[in-house]
Amino acid sequence: MTVTLTDLLPAGLRRSWAVDGTCPDLDLYSLFRARQIADLHRTAIHDAKGKLCYTALDRKVRCLAEGLRGLGVRPGDVVAVQLPDGRDAVIADLAVAALGAVVLPFPVGRGAVEAECLLRRSEAVAVLAATEHRGRAHAADLVALAPALPALRHVISAGPGAPPEGTIPLRALLRTDPAGFVAARPDPDSAARILVSSGSESEPKMVAYSHNALAGGRGNFLASLMPDDTPPRCLFLVPLASAFGSNGTAVTLARHGGSLVLLDHFTPEAALEAMREHAPTHVLGVPTMIRMMLAHLEAAGGTGEEPAGEGIPSPTALVLGGAPLDEATASAASEAFGCHVVNLYGSADGVNCHTGLDHKIPPTGGAGVVAGRPDPRVAEIRIAAPDTHEALPEGQIGEIVSRGPMTPLCYVASPELDARYRTPDGWVRTGDLGYLDDHGILHVVGRLKDVVIRGGANISPAEVEHELAAHPSLRDVVCVGVPDPLMGERLVACVVPRGAERPTPDDLSAYLTARGTDRYKHPERVLVVEALPLTAAGKPDRASLRRRVADETSRASLPRRSPPPPPRTCDDADAGGRRPTRSRLPVGGSAGRLG
Repeated sequence: MTVTLTDLLPAGLRRSWAVDGTCPDLDLYSLFRARQIADLHRTAIHDAKGKLCYTALDRKVRCLAEGLRGLGVRPGDVVAVQLPDGRDAVIADLAVAALGAVVLPFPVGRGAVEAECLLRRSEAVAVLAATEHRGRAHAADLVALAPALPALRHVISAGPGAPPEGTIPLRALLRTDPAGFVAARPDPDSAARILVSSGSESEPKMVAYSHNALAGGRGNFLASLMPDDTPPRCLFLVPLASAFGSNGTAVTLARHGGSLVLLDHFTPEAALEAMREHAPTHVLGVPTMIRMMLAHLEAAGGTGEEPAGEGIPSPTALVLGGAPLDEATASAASEAFGCHVVNLYGSADGVNCHTGLDHKIPPTGGAGVVAGRPDPRVAEIRIAAPDTHEALPEGQIGEIVSRGPMTPLCYVASPELDARYRTPDGWVRTGDLGYLDDHGILHVVGRLKDVVIRGGANISPAEVEHELAAHPSLRDVVCVGVPDPLMGERLVACVVPRGAERPTPDDLSAYLTARGTDRYKHPERVLVVEALPLTAAGKPDRASLRRRVADETSRASLPRRSPPPPPRTCDDADAGGRRPTRSRLPVGGSAGRLG
C-alpha cells in the first residue's frame, strides 16, 4: 500500500500558479532533462570524486531508474535516501523523480530509531543508504530494521566497502542498461519529495511537496537571489537531505540549470577550500558554520600565513538560515567574503522570506528580526490571530501564516499535524510571532512555544542569544533551558569564546544589564565549548548541549551566579487575552529557520 498524500490547498488556487507561469508545470526529471539537452557538457556536480557533467549524470540517473524499476519500484512509491552530499545523492533524487515515485531524503548521522519512524510512517518500499560514513554503518542498521517494516522490500548500499548482507549494491544498479528506460510523466502537482523537519514534536515531521512547489515556489526563491540569468553555482554547506538542501537537485539543477558544489561533511577548512577552488555564486549554510569559517580565517590570518579572505572569490551571496543571524556575524561575513549576506526565514512547513540583495548586510530596526519582504511568487505571508486565524491589521503582532506556490501538500501520515498546522483554506501555521510593518516588511519577534519557564516567568532563549551575540568575547552562543527542582527550569548559556578567557555568569549578567535585559532573563550558568555541536541537518544541536549541561551539572562543575529576584512583571501575564506590546516580546525569534 502506498501512503496517501492529499493536497490541502484548494485545487483551483494550485492550478492558477501553473496557468500564470509562476510554476513551470513540468515534473522535475523533465525539467532536468531539458537542461541537459540545452547544455550537454555543463558541469552539474563538483564533489569529492571530481566533476560530473549533465550528460554523464543523466546516464547514471537512467541506469538507476531502470534498476529501481526492475526491483518493482512504481509511480507513487516512496523511496528513502540516507546518503552524504555527493553525486550518489543527486543521482538517487533524479532517478526517483524519473520513475514518478516520491523521494524521502534524510541526513546521514540520524540514528536507527528515527530512521525506523520515517520508513514506517512513509511506507517506503526501498532505501538507499551509505555502507559506511564517518563510523556509521547506515545500510547495515537499516537491514536490521527491515523485519519490523512490512512495506520495506529493498535496502541498497552505496559507497566503498563490502555491501552488508541483505543489501543490494548501488554500483550494481548503476550498471543497468538504460537503453529501454522511458521516464514517467507524473502530474506536476503530485508529490515529488518528502521533507523531514525535526521541529518540536516527539517524532520528526514529514512534509510532502509537489514538483511545482519545489521547482516553482522554491525555484522562485533562488531566482530572486540571481541578479541575472547566469546559471548559479551553489555551495551547499547543509545536507541536500535537509529542508534547506531541497534547493539543490530540484532547484539549482532542474529549475535553473546550475551546478552543485558538495562536501560530504562540513568543516570550515573544507568549506573555505571549496570557495577558493570552485568560486560558487551562492553559499548556503547556517550562521554557526559561517562563524566557524570566520574563526578559521582569523586564526590563519593571525599567523601571517593566510590573510582573512585572501584568494577567495566573492560569491553573489551567503544565504544563511536555520538559526538566528546576528548583525555582528553578518557584518563580519560581508567584509571577509566581499558579498551580500542574506538572512533567510523559512522552514520545511512551507514558509519563506529573506532580506534579498538590496543590502550588503540584512537591515535592522523595529522589534524583532527583520525577515524581509514576502514574495507572493514564493509564499504569501500574513499575520493572523492564533486562536481564530483571522487576519490582523498592519503593525499588529500575531502568528505568521503562509500560503503560496511553495506550500506543501500535507504532512505525511499525520492528520493531527494537518489539523493543527493547516487552516481549512490551506494556510500554513508557523507557530512564529511577527508583524508586517507599514512598508510590508516582515519582522519575526518570537515563538508561541519556545520559552523557558523559570519560576513562572517566561524567558525567550532567542532573545538572550540575540543580545549575547554582540558580546565582544563570544564567538557563538546558544541558550538552553534545563530542568531544575526548585525553579522548574533555568537558563544556561553555551558559549564559544573568542580567546582563552572563559566568561562567567557574572560577566554575561553585567553585559546584559548594560543592554537593558531584565535580570531574571540572565543565564544562571555558563557552559564553555570549543565549538557548537551541529545536528545532522546542520543546525546547532540543542539536545546535545542540554545533555552536556546535565552531565556537567551532575559533577557540580558549571559556574553559577546568585539567583535573580523574581520579575516585577511577568511576560506570561499577557496570556489572558491582552495583546502583548512589542517592547515586552522576545526578539531574535526564529528568523533563519531552515528553508
